[in-house]
Amino acid sequence: MGDVDLEQRDPFPVEREDEKPGEEDLPDGRVKLGCCEKFQQSISRWMLPADARSTYLQRANCCPPPIFIIVISVVELSMFIYYAVWKPQKQWVTLEEGIWNSRLTYRPEYRQEAWRFLSYMFVHAGVEHILGNLFMQLLLGIPLELVHKGFEVGMIYLAGVLAGSLASSIFDPMSALVGASGGVYALIGGYFMNAVVNFREMIPLLGVFRILVIVIILGVDFGFAFYRRFPGDEGGMKVSFVAHFGGIVAGMTVGYVFFSDYNKKLLKDPRFWMCIVGYLVFFLFAVVFNIFISPVST
Repeated sequence: MGDVDLEQRDPFPVEREDEKPGEEDLPDGRVKLGCCEKFQQSISRWMLPADARSTYLQRANCCPPPIFIIVISVVELSMFIYYAVWKPQKQWVTLEEGIWNSRLTYRPEYRQEAWRFLSYMFVHAGVEHILGNLFMQLLLGIPLELVHKGFEVGMIYLAGVLAGSLASSIFDPMSALVGASGGVYALIGGYFMNAVVNFREMIPLLGVFRILVIVIILGVDFGFAFYRRFPGDEGGMKVSFVAHFGGIVAGMTVGYVFFSDYNKKLLKDPRFWMCIVGYLVFFLFAVVFNIFISPVST
């Protein structure tokens, strides 16, 4: 086998070492695997096509640990507890004045406060909302971050959050936004595209199971989102569900490129540039729409 260009094996922009810490050579030349490596090896057999497994195993390690997804989850949970316990509202069950008047919540009449296009991810509309988002982002985010590291997972997560609020400001401009569903759906979108594209190379039953589970989860979550937007809204407090669509589109495009590009730098992948250009065009259009076209007065 010919020499492999190391530059081709390192992803952009995070540099990773080929040899993971904690590995020891056995007398016969094989590498002794720790618990983390054995777990990753089992996951790779069940969830990846054969030609991607070796690269996955080279990159999957617990150093650095999945800090981004854990930190963002702790912050979101802390903010929920703050509004649920220290604010005199019924935050455990529904959307109330506490988070409705929060300076973190995205509200169309305050969209000139640009931070709200991202900060809405820190506040949630109820127990099922926060628990569902935390469960999904930890379930998907930790394994993804073990391979792709915090920078890449963080970029996709935040791209989904921003795409969600921008899409909502265009297609549902009169509604507010709370929750991290845009970021969660970006992770789901990237994972879903991987499952679909690699379906023929997977164990058939597992491939069907993965896609079916994703579809069921999306269906249940969209049901809650529709309820909060239409029959379940209280006192005119309408929370948009369009952020889900924005997040999943970001995940199925930018996220898929990040999560599937094992063997070469992203700067050399034309799909990466196509996704970046498309995202920037959408971003600029959303900015122009909110400044000059939006029906909501500020």
